[in-house]
Amino acid sequence: MAYYDEQLQELQQQVARKNRLETLLKELHSQKTELEEKVYQLSIEKQSEQSDVERLEGRSLVAFYYQIAGKKEEKLDKERQEAYAAAVKYDAAANELAALEADIKQYNKELGTIRRCKEQYEQVLKEKASAIKMSGKQEGIEILKLEEQIGNFESQKKELKEAITAGNGARDTARDVLSKLDDAEGWGTWDLLGGGLIADVAKYSSLDDAQRAVERLQVQLRRFKTELADVTIQADMQVSSDGFLRFADYFFDGLFADWAAYSRICKSQEQVQNTKRQVEDVLNKLKVMLDSVEKEQNAAKTKLNELIKQTSI
Repeated sequence: MAYYDEQLQELQQQVARKNRLETLLKELHSQKTELEEKVYQLSIEKQSEQSDVERLEGRSLVAFYYQIAGKKEEKLDKERQEAYAAAVKYDAAANELAALEADIKQYNKELGTIRRCKEQYEQVLKEKASAIKMSGKQEGIEILKLEEQIGNFESQKKELKEAITAGNGARDTARDVLSKLDDAEGWGTWDLLGGGLIADVAKYSSLDDAQRAVERLQVQLRRFKTELADVTIQADMQVSSDGFLRFADYFFDGLFADWAAYSRICKSQEQVQNTKRQVEDVLNKLKVMLDSVEKEQNAAKTKLNELIKQTSI
């Protein structure tokens, strides 16, 4: 029986992993379709904004009009600002798409190694069930059921732990973003008090760091949302996690119009803080679920051990 037990345990884990990979890939392909459209639209917006800059910088009637009106530099600054904002949003979405495609490739590769695991599991299970029946021990059937139940609990634990790991990564990066924004806020306060060039340079450096961290955070939030695809949690948490996919949009929209303004930095802090709280709320629920599954699994293991002690197969 030990031969069957080891095979079944390994194959049961593979079947659970196969089912999870198929669920994750379905979720990722759905996200990919939406993200590809988003990247396409942002590429058009980026090109359009850059064209506006080039038109003002070149010899055009529009440039001539603003030149004689004495407002060319003012208009050009505004167009460059809008072009930069469009480029940042495009780059963030393009990086997000690249990370998503890498995840799809990785999951498909893993799936290819266990495609026949379900058929193999059912065959070995059938062989063990026949051996148990031939032994004439009714307890053997109960042992088989408990072993399968314990295996299911193990798969649930693995799924929950993977989701928790993804959530912890997103939470830690959100903390990093907040740290960068806190630095910018501090330099912004000094700037308001007349800090001059040093304060300006330090503030913009902190904001650059925050921008890069936000791009990383968006990728991690998407992965966290994907890991939650087959984890059933309360509806309000599902709504919160759906918002993870649009975090960068909320953060960058309108940001560059008053990017270095003290009030805008404070608003950005609120947005990131709110997202961090949402991640932590979901993480807390996942940890409660993990604790519950572990208790159920331990109870099933105790029952199995007692049954094995009383039964010889």
